[in-house]
Amino acid sequence: MGSMGRIWPAALLLMFVGLQHSSCFWVINVMFPPPIKPTIPNNSTPPLVIVPGNLGNRLEAKIDKPTLVHWLCFKKTPHWFPLWIDLNMFMPVGVDCWIDNIRLVYNRTTRRSSNSPGVQVRVPGFGETYTIEFLDNNKLAGYFHTMVEHLVSVGYSRNGTIRGAPYDWRVAPNENEEYLVKLRELVEDMYKQYQKPVYLLGHSMGCHYVLYFLNQQPQAWKDRFIKGFISLGAPWGGAVKALRVMASGNNDGIPMLSNVKIREEQRMITTNPWMLPFDEFWPKEHVLVSTPTANYTTQDYERFFTDINFENGWHMWLDTKNLTGDLHPPGVEVWCMYGVGLPTPVTYIYDEGFPNADPVDFVYADGDDTVDSFSTSLCKRWIGKQSKPVHVTEFQGLMHLDMVYHEKVLNLIQYILEGKSETPSEIDVRV
Repeated sequence: MGSMGRIWPAALLLMFVGLQHSSCFWVINVMFPPPIKPTIPNNSTPPLVIVPGNLGNRLEAKIDKPTLVHWLCFKKTPHWFPLWIDLNMFMPVGVDCWIDNIRLVYNRTTRRSSNSPGVQVRVPGFGETYTIEFLDNNKLAGYFHTMVEHLVSVGYSRNGTIRGAPYDWRVAPNENEEYLVKLRELVEDMYKQYQKPVYLLGHSMGCHYVLYFLNQQPQAWKDRFIKGFISLGAPWGGAVKALRVMASGNNDGIPMLSNVKIREEQRMITTNPWMLPFDEFWPKEHVLVSTPTANYTTQDYERFFTDINFENGWHMWLDTKNLTGDLHPPGVEVWCMYGVGLPTPVTYIYDEGFPNADPVDFVYADGDDTVDSFSTSLCKRWIGKQSKPVHVTEFQGLMHLDMVYHEKVLNLIQYILEGKSETPSEIDVRV
């Protein structure tokens, strides 16, 4: 970023505490995590690889830029610096510098994305957990920390039997071939080291990355190296929220960032069009976005992208819609967990300010407050369509992001990793 000065952790703590509960990875779940009951360590723990969701791991950048969006932005840095989360992004000018550093440039001819001119981006800590436990160096923005701590308390070892598989979440797996190779090598290395097949655990969009990865592997490879796939809060049928993100933006409750401002970044990553509601599964008549002049369903994506003046989004969707859009069974044993019982938007209603103003109303359905249960429950389609068992557990009253924190989820994951396949069909977390 630029010469914005250092943001001190104490000030940030006050800022984070004031955020909405639904905001991504915030401090409340790190400083006051759910209580963990001590368990006798188990030296025979099966290896586990965690694949995070969208925004779910750190990114770093190094810049030597030909031009600047603001004179306060750094033009050149000799070292790698945090790009996500870069806490300077919460400053008025810092957000412009950050957007210009993290943005992608999409090429309709090559159907590929590249970094902003003069910017290099890398994913730190592949095979380690620190980059998914906390998203910032000050350890304020926690994500998988509580889960990793829980697993360590029952015999797992960081960067040993439990590893993180972070990736560049700005791009879909069709542009992340090197990551898929590294993930396969990580699984094989852990199998060789511990002489046991590996569990894969994904959260949210990370589950689609895992599904895509598994569908690229021969069945014989999966039978040998993969013990099972634990999915948490997966938007198996896509997420209606993606339409709002690209239409008018969504700051996830960060008060210093306007929705329209953060929309600049959200329109530049290919994973948002990838996560649009899948047209193969959603009812063709279901209105996803309603405005005074048009209603948009899964059949109207081209017109939607034209009307919001984001035609690259249409091409990004064409590139990614078939990656996991048919929900081909993964070919391994699956434990599919998701939250239900919470009002979740399935239609966004706008007034004449569309697309440069927030929705004025919503139509709700059942879900986890972020993804509706119609989408998260589509893993049930795999039952009977593959030889491996598929187990489904619905958590009544559990929010989307709390899937990685809640004690009852962590206990069930521990239960599965201990080799107990059968799981309850429903768990109530409201009490």
